[in-house]
Amino acid sequence: MRLLALVGVVMTVATVATVARGEIRTKVVEYKQGDSTLEGFLAWDDAVAGKRPGVLVVHQWMGLTDYERMRAQQLAQLGYVAFAVDVYGKGVHPKNAGEAGSLAGKYKGDRALLRSRVTAGLDALRANEMVDAKKIAAIGYCFGGTTVLELARTGADVAGVVSFHGGLDAPDPADGKAIKARVLVLHGADDPFNQPKDVAAFQQEMRSGGVDWQMVYYGGAVHSFTQKEAGNDASKGAAYNAAADRRSWQALKNFLAEVFQ
Repeated sequence: MRLLALVGVVMTVATVATVARGEIRTKVVEYKQGDSTLEGFLAWDDAVAGKRPGVLVVHQWMGLTDYERMRAQQLAQLGYVAFAVDVYGKGVHPKNAGEAGSLAGKYKGDRALLRSRVTAGLDALRANEMVDAKKIAAIGYCFGGTTVLELARTGADVAGVVSFHGGLDAPDPADGKAIKARVLVLHGADDPFNQPKDVAAFQQEMRSGGVDWQMVYYGGAVHSFTQKEAGNDASKGAAYNAAADRRSWQALKNFLAEVFQ
């Protein structure tokens, strides 16, 4: 009987703990950049009281997909308000790699437009009543990694930016001097899509700008190492790497804890 009573107490405590964590809420949010309507995805834990840090999530070249929604919900589970932004515009979804390459190329070729699109997402997140406007960071994957670095180069008032296997080319290296955010780059050591000269130029940009920056290399990892959709064939230049995925997510958590301290 005493054992059954103890089990009952444990089960009750576990139930209370589950309720106390609340549940992850999500909603689609429309916002504007100029005359363009964009459609992002917001996630938060309804058990967290008061204002909390916000994290912007920027998509890879296929646009805002279930992958970014999943990452936003993971961040919400950590207690943040996460907003997966939409660079391409409402209803714009590439059907294949060819269309994705064309769209991504459009924005990479027009960095002013790219910066305007991601800044619109930042403004939408900052305006959210649940968000502590002084504690915002931005993360991005592939194309999104390039995008958050461009956001930092605008001099945006964000605590930090994190690029997961993002492009590191810098059309104007002098822009590094405008960066206020701390920068974390999580990079596949064998990524064939970032040329050594671009990696070297990026690092020099960070040094010349006096930026607080870190760069982590994951051995054996190529491009898209966090995305299972990329498959497992590293010889193609883009492939999932479970160890790099796990380690880079932990690096992100450590970084956010530091910049939001």
